[in-house]
Amino acid sequence: MTEGNQTVISQFLLLGLPIPPEHQHLFYALFLAMYLTTVLGNLIIIILILLDSHLHTPMYLFLSNLSFSDLCFSSVTMPKLLQSMHSQVPSISYTGCLAQLYFYLYFADFESFLLVVMAYDRYVAICFPLHYISIMSPKLCVSLVVLSWVLTTFHAMLHTLLMARLSFCDDNVIPHYFCDISPLLKLSCSDTHVNELVIFIMGGLVIVIPFLLIIVSYAQIVSSILKVSVQGIRKVFSTCGSHLSVVSLFYGAIIGLYLCPSANNSTVKEIVMAMMYTVVTPMLNPFIYSLRNRDIKGALTRVLCEKKISLCIL
Repeated sequence: MTEGNQTVISQFLLLGLPIPPEHQHLFYALFLAMYLTTVLGNLIIIILILLDSHLHTPMYLFLSNLSFSDLCFSSVTMPKLLQSMHSQVPSISYTGCLAQLYFYLYFADFESFLLVVMAYDRYVAICFPLHYISIMSPKLCVSLVVLSWVLTTFHAMLHTLLMARLSFCDDNVIPHYFCDISPLLKLSCSDTHVNELVIFIMGGLVIVIPFLLIIVSYAQIVSSILKVSVQGIRKVFSTCGSHLSVVSLFYGAIIGLYLCPSANNSTVKEIVMAMMYTVVTPMLNPFIYSLRNRDIKGALTRVLCEKKISLCIL
């Protein structure tokens, strides 16, 4: 579409993954299996927490929200990637691209804030066990979750609106499998200084500060445990190992992508690192929490036994 002497982009072409054509079907099956595993794994975690009263605690309230976020986060990019690989039609409308950008930022930010909340929960549980119930009251837990949702809404909307004010001219090819901020800014023929400044400022608030808060929380936990017993450090890893694993996967990929830029093969690196935290991490989180968590295993056993008893009665 042409407006004056300027061509206005109505759709973008997503180049997708750098996969040879002869391997497309193999990778399509792989990514489909990964996405279905992500959906099924996170749904099982959510359903178990809803059905089992033993899991109606602050930690599992946060975990259920994390599973819901992982499920949605993966669903923002994977269905479009699978559809493009299957139909060989990689186009996405301008509106669809902005919508994908908004929800991508939304669920990425929510996960970042939620991981901080979960770190605080572990800090209170280990450092103030006698006051845990009074501190982590239902009102505070719900407030922390709601605050995380509200903050993510503001941040995602801010970047989306700033992106919407930009103009895109002749080039509409995005060398990525979804509409990320960086490749879109490179395509724009407008002045992007405001966008880049906001990314720098808000990136610190959404990525760096939450990551530092998590480190401080665990530093306090380790310090508190070491004052009692050196062997107590095992308690930290047995109690917080799952959360630490998720934090390492999520922030490791994001920091590697956004805070450690590489001049060589930057596009390939961006795609690989983005796959790590949009596809791999949401898929692994249910396994990390279920395989290392006796409560989740116990809940699964109880739910299955109740279903068997119900079937026998019928």
